[in-house]
Amino acid sequence: MIDVNELREKPEKFRASQRARQADESLVDAIIAADAARRDSRTRFEGLRAEQNAFGKRVAKAKGEEKQALLAEVKELAGAVKAAGAEADAAQAESDALLRRIPNLIQDGVPAGGEDDFEVLKTVGTPRDFEAEGFTPRDHLEIGELLGAIDMERGAKVSGSRFYFLRGVGARLELALLNMAMDQAVQAGFVPMITPTLVRPETMQGTGFDVAHDAEIYRLAEDDLYLVGTSEVPLAGYHADEILDLNGGPVRYAGWSSCYRREAGSHGKDTRGIIRVHQFNKVEMFIYTKPEDAAAEHQRLLAWEEEMLAKVELPYRVIDTAAGDLGMSAARKFDCEAWVPTQNAYRELTSTSNCTTFQARRLNIRERQDGDGKGTRAVATLNGTLATTRWIVAILEHHQNPDGSVTVPAALRPYLGGLEVLPVL
Repeated sequence: MIDVNELREKPEKFRASQRARQADESLVDAIIAADAARRDSRTRFEGLRAEQNAFGKRVAKAKGEEKQALLAEVKELAGAVKAAGAEADAAQAESDALLRRIPNLIQDGVPAGGEDDFEVLKTVGTPRDFEAEGFTPRDHLEIGELLGAIDMERGAKVSGSRFYFLRGVGARLELALLNMAMDQAVQAGFVPMITPTLVRPETMQGTGFDVAHDAEIYRLAEDDLYLVGTSEVPLAGYHADEILDLNGGPVRYAGWSSCYRREAGSHGKDTRGIIRVHQFNKVEMFIYTKPEDAAAEHQRLLAWEEEMLAKVELPYRVIDTAAGDLGMSAARKFDCEAWVPTQNAYRELTSTSNCTTFQARRLNIRERQDGDGKGTRAVATLNGTLATTRWIVAILEHHQNPDGSVTVPAALRPYLGGLEVLPVL
């Protein structure tokens, strides 16, 4: 949720943000109008209630006919107070509903436009030249089947399309990746967390996901619970309705969880293999910090993601995501995309978002302000991927050998018992 006071004072700033997102500018004016109605109705209600209280004191002192007359006026006033209270509550609800519809204010420098309008910030490493090496690369699924690492057929038999089994070295490779990610996070000062994968609607909505209209979310209707697509959601809700002490620095968590996405809008896309699936595992970094420190924390998150990519020896690029592809909560987002040889394209492996105070306002997460210690303000939240199942795609393809075996990146070998090559069965 954005700061309505800031929107009221600087509406053009928010209109420009909406334009960059290719979203509805008129929502800004609707919020301003609803906020004015909310404040007017609240003022009227409080004025009538104050008048009612004053009448109560007069009635207490009055006697006889004067008291009876005053009582009649009090009854009429009570009805007016009740009606004004209902009107104020309705105006508040309307204002809150509109505020929950508007996405976060983008930061200066974010590219305008949609999914394809990102800006490449840098490219690291060089894709392998398989032609020069004298062989045609296999895709990750063919390699995975040769290694006995991926079983899509039985995944579909058991659970349906876009489900899979990781087995043997495939399962070990994922565990190695996630353990290496968690070790790196702990060394950087993150608290490791195993998070719930089912959350209440208020937690999902508070994080910025629209439970009523988001076709990507799995819902358990009988329990009114939602399967998370990232541990960002439970980690954001972890401190809901709390006041944090951030004077000692940011609070950093690293969440390990299974994640679930319906992939409702991706029919016909990435249907082969494990690039776009309904269930996967991930280690996610999540940070609570002071708003003025959020941009610096965002750069740190990106650096930690790049550190992991260097460890698995993958060529990649960093992009500044365009405003229309930021989602509801992010004010800025950087993606790291690794080169996938058989697709001749870069594919997203990590994403890190600065959500400024947007999620914290929705979840009522605050910190005490400096000075007298009495005031509070919303904190900033950030998130970033450190490893996920999709990494296996790029690792298998980039590090493959002519016989279908895969050379294990040196940093991963200790997590695979010293294994240097994933062998063909």
